[in-house]
Amino acid sequence: MNSIFPIGRATASAILLSITAFLTGCSGRATILPNPDPALRKTSTEFAVDAVRQFPYPANAPQAGNAPGRAQVGYMVKRVEIVNLSGDDWNNVEVWLNQKYVVSVPKMKPQILEELPFQMFFDDQGHYFPKENGDPSDPMVKKIEIYMDGKMYNVPLQLAD
Repeated sequence: MNSIFPIGRATASAILLSITAFLTGCSGRATILPNPDPALRKTSTEFAVDAVRQFPYPANAPQAGNAPGRAQVGYMVKRVEIVNLSGDDWNNVEVWLNQKYVVSVPKMKPQILEELPFQMFFDDQGHYFPKENGDPSDPMVKKIEIYMDGKMYNVPLQLAD
């Protein structure tokens, strides 16, 4: 058998299937690669259910000013990254985008960057934050807030490099 591939047909098929599965992701997972934070390794359905429990947006919560932290939005990688710059753990945090999309984060440790893909943020209808930009119905991230300890904090925002 003259083949340009030094491997058998069955092996080539298995490799192609593995690559396809990797590129398309596992059904129900919010991201292809596991989140570095084990508490955020959930299915899309679990994130959606958690989000719906957080609604409505806590508009009447006391405003506590800027959080001791920083956030950046990476549109190319489709995620929000937040770092807690305080010396204390932030527990039971709700991260809100544009007062419409939310994800619950059980714990944000100091100086640890939390990676939150857009697919983790859901609205009250169970729709996740749009991943593609440029569509008029697709909002840009204009505001990031965290709701913690009964107060709403603004998180200073910048675009990722």
